[in-house]
Amino acid sequence: MKAPNVRIPEFRRWPSVTVPEADPADLARFLETHPHCLFLTGAGCSTASGIPAYRDRQGRWTRRQPIQYQAFMASAATRQRYWARSYLGWPRIQAALPNPAHHALASMQAMGIGKMLVTQNVDALHQRAGSSCVVELHGRLSEVVCQACGERLCRDQVQRDLIRLNGDWDARVQGINPDGDAELREADHGGFRPSDCHRCQGILKPDVVFFGENVPATRVTRIRDALAESDAVVVVGSSLVVWSGYRFVREAASRGLPVVAVNQGRTRADALLTFKLGLDCDQALTRTMHLLGDGGSQEGVPSRRP
Repeated sequence: MKAPNVRIPEFRRWPSVTVPEADPADLARFLETHPHCLFLTGAGCSTASGIPAYRDRQGRWTRRQPIQYQAFMASAATRQRYWARSYLGWPRIQAALPNPAHHALASMQAMGIGKMLVTQNVDALHQRAGSSCVVELHGRLSEVVCQACGERLCRDQVQRDLIRLNGDWDARVQGINPDGDAELREADHGGFRPSDCHRCQGILKPDVVFFGENVPATRVTRIRDALAESDAVVVVGSSLVVWSGYRFVREAASRGLPVVAVNQGRTRADALLTFKLGLDCDQALTRTMHLLGDGGSQEGVPSRRP
């Protein structure tokens, strides 16, 4: 299964459709009648934690194209560029805390709503909020893997090595990306020294799926198995531009499962949606959670309290 930049259409080619607008009460009723849904989350779920999204409300890329897997493995200069940016961007990811959207999803799962949570994010904030049965479609930044011997390292350990190797290196950060790297001028990468594997001196790579890399087949199979037992899909904070996430929405629709979304702006799957909440994820999910847990007194939303 190809990840991120493979088969991505231009946003102008997305079908222009009118999606029925909904509110938190509509979503609460939907979750009551589809408790075995599969949640699929994206970058919009983490923006309130200080981690920016890649795209604007029209699905247009707003940041520099990320490094390709093939370039990372083939070029020492590309790896230098990646690790220089990651060195400066990691502290932002490390310091990020779960926001109300993460906590609301974890609370819904605790109430028995949501068979599985699939996230396209690599920040591990869903787990820190208490969500269970989480599949990280694109991996996580907090772990690093040697591409030669398979040694696994904690990202914090690698950061300590990078600090030791680059104590006198400095650069001006121009922005932070969702995948934990910093925007730098090209001239600022020079002189940075990446860390190699302590065991075999092999190439170290974060345990995330780079653009152009394959999502592990076992991960895809696990999601498909869960989808086969789900009664709906709820997309949260994703424009679904990348094929790796969009394909599960297509599969759900082909099975006749309803798909709804919480997302500000267009999504690649607008033509497949039953309805959409065009609200911030934290605002929409917090209100929905309150309706589910507070007795369902508004607009006929039933309560899940015993």
